[in-house]
Amino acid sequence: MYVSTNQNQLLCFFYCFKLQNSRIISYMQEILNGLNDSQKEAVLATDGPVLILAGAGTGKTKALTHRVAYLIREKKIAPGNILAVTFTNKAAKEMKARVAKLVGGSTQPTMGTFHSICARIMREDGHYLGYKRSFTIFDTADSQSAMKQAMSQIVLEDKKVTASTLLTYISSAKNELMGPKKYATVASGYFQEIAAKAYPVYQDNLKRNDALDFDDLLMQTVVLFQKFPEILEKYQSRWKYIHIDEYQDTNHAQYLFAKLLAAESQNLCVVGDDWQSIYSWRGANFRNILDFERDWPEAKVVKLEENYRSTKVILDAAHNVITKNENRSDKKLFTQNEAGIPIITIDAYDEHNEAQTIIRESERLVREENYKLNDIVVLYRTNAQSRSIESEFVRFRVPYRIIGGFRFFERKEVKDIVGYLRVISSDSDWVAFERIINVPGRGIGDTTIKKLIEFGRLNNLHISTLLDRIPEMGLGPKQTGSLTDFARLLKIFRNSAEIETLPELVALVIKKSGYEEFLNDGTTVGEERVENARELLSVAVEYINAHAEARLEEFLEEMALVADIDNWNPDEEAITLMTLHAAKGLEFKAVFMAGMEENLFPHANSSYDNEQLEEERRLCYVGITRARERLYFTLANTRMLYGKTLSNSPSRFLADIPSHLMTGYESVLSSGTTPIVAEESIGGYLNVGDKVEHEDFGTGEVTAIDDDEITVNFDEYGIKWLSLSYAKLKKV
Repeated sequence: MYVSTNQNQLLCFFYCFKLQNSRIISYMQEILNGLNDSQKEAVLATDGPVLILAGAGTGKTKALTHRVAYLIREKKIAPGNILAVTFTNKAAKEMKARVAKLVGGSTQPTMGTFHSICARIMREDGHYLGYKRSFTIFDTADSQSAMKQAMSQIVLEDKKVTASTLLTYISSAKNELMGPKKYATVASGYFQEIAAKAYPVYQDNLKRNDALDFDDLLMQTVVLFQKFPEILEKYQSRWKYIHIDEYQDTNHAQYLFAKLLAAESQNLCVVGDDWQSIYSWRGANFRNILDFERDWPEAKVVKLEENYRSTKVILDAAHNVITKNENRSDKKLFTQNEAGIPIITIDAYDEHNEAQTIIRESERLVREENYKLNDIVVLYRTNAQSRSIESEFVRFRVPYRIIGGFRFFERKEVKDIVGYLRVISSDSDWVAFERIINVPGRGIGDTTIKKLIEFGRLNNLHISTLLDRIPEMGLGPKQTGSLTDFARLLKIFRNSAEIETLPELVALVIKKSGYEEFLNDGTTVGEERVENARELLSVAVEYINAHAEARLEEFLEEMALVADIDNWNPDEEAITLMTLHAAKGLEFKAVFMAGMEENLFPHANSSYDNEQLEEERRLCYVGITRARERLYFTLANTRMLYGKTLSNSPSRFLADIPSHLMTGYESVLSSGTTPIVAEESIGGYLNVGDKVEHEDFGTGEVTAIDDDEITVNFDEYGIKWLSLSYAKLKKV
């Protein structure tokens, strides 16, 4: 049969159209595959304001990432026009990985935490407010140093007023977008009035260091948007589809940041759960999510209520606790998971017996039910509770890790090297300058250092200019020589920063500064400190592997903004210990909620404040819904806390849960009784003669064990004395 050229073209057109259409359908099916009806509704609602009320364990991250993928692949929205804001770097990385898997390609939407996004904006346009691109981000310790200086400048002699107290008040003011002048008009009471006096001086100190603290990153970005409409318009044009995760945890500055950005496009999608709002103490306002429909009358509301995480028993318990709150949205979680076993309550003799019973039951889970150590978490209301728990874990040599303990980036040796990097990056970072000028020791006393810094402040000098003028300061020959050598060292580092890679620069600083030799004093502690300093090389290598064009200030920014939870490794073979607040967003097969007693949980401070009590109940709900299979409530008849022996009644939250959902556990009534822990079962307990493996030292043989210290003769590195708690030894 004869077919004309035109017919051929027409047939080709229809074939191509059909092929293209089938590809589009397959893309869409791929994106919607595995989503329930509510999740699909959330994904497909792309235009206008959208509120996704996502209960615990309902797959909100999946819905959010698939929504972003749908915008890119189906709606053909350029990735650069999409913004997704999270509260942790961990959540941002997870979202990036999921989106990349769904859409492929090298171009990604902008994703990050509020602080990292605002830091990016301030680096790009902060000069409108007088900030250099290379500004420093002050962490908590830096902010305290700047505040202590401010307290000295206003001649504050009351020893009861601490820098951390004043910073708490100022942080609250910044979260409400109140500058020093406005705060002075509303401050009331002794501490607030002192904070009002310190606030402008503290800000001047930040400015002199060309620094912003964490709260400034948010506040100054909003100020930038408000003062310069053309800058706001630039970002409104850049990000036309805005997503905010954990919206119930936003403070006023974050709320206004999102509102300003979305004002033009109206395409604001927020995801959250008011039932899990637990951060009012740091400025979060759960009413932001409850009032979303008031702010955006055209908003579409989607509820995610099918839970994929927990058993029916655990969900029913959580529901009975949270529904006692009056201020909440209305939803009811359900699951197709099995009913599960009842919640187990452990009534212990005291706090040590409580920890021992947790160890005993954990050992049973590992031995009899094939649990792994990293399947288990112990949650507590206050960090103070971890002392007795940790001491028993050490005593019985149970591998554990504490989230919220001493962070890697807070270690002195790490902060010292970072201090050098900060001074290399910024010629105005006087806090870092003061930290490193006599580390390692150069014979420069505190009086000389204060004189130097005061001279620089009064003459409005940069650090390098100050060091060039050392000869005119009338110092002794030894001090002048030491400072001249230090100035020469900084110039070498700054020149190297222009040509060397980040890892090469870090290695140069550690070696050339004399810091490695200073740390390596021949002791085990000294060796560990050297290892910590060298570990910064790993951080630098990982950073340049992830960022093709890595800049020093951006590297420092990432280290300043990293949170403890961001470094949590779920595959590490150890039981996790953490506060209930830190557990937000995580899940475990087995959860122990320790200290379920009145005045401990709920906290005593909430007894006479209904809003605080409702937040405590939300915190309990968060703790319960971390559990997938097993949930334990533990309480002690007597508890030593803050130097006092307490005898509290069971938590009122236990009374909220129907009795048929709970069962008892064989109580250990004698304080002298200790759990029987099988040495081979829980992580492979170690004995003298055992072969072990260490991630750095390789294989070796255990030669001695004394409390938390273990001595190992390594095949390659010889004898090492290590801490059982932190050594991460594996039995071979």
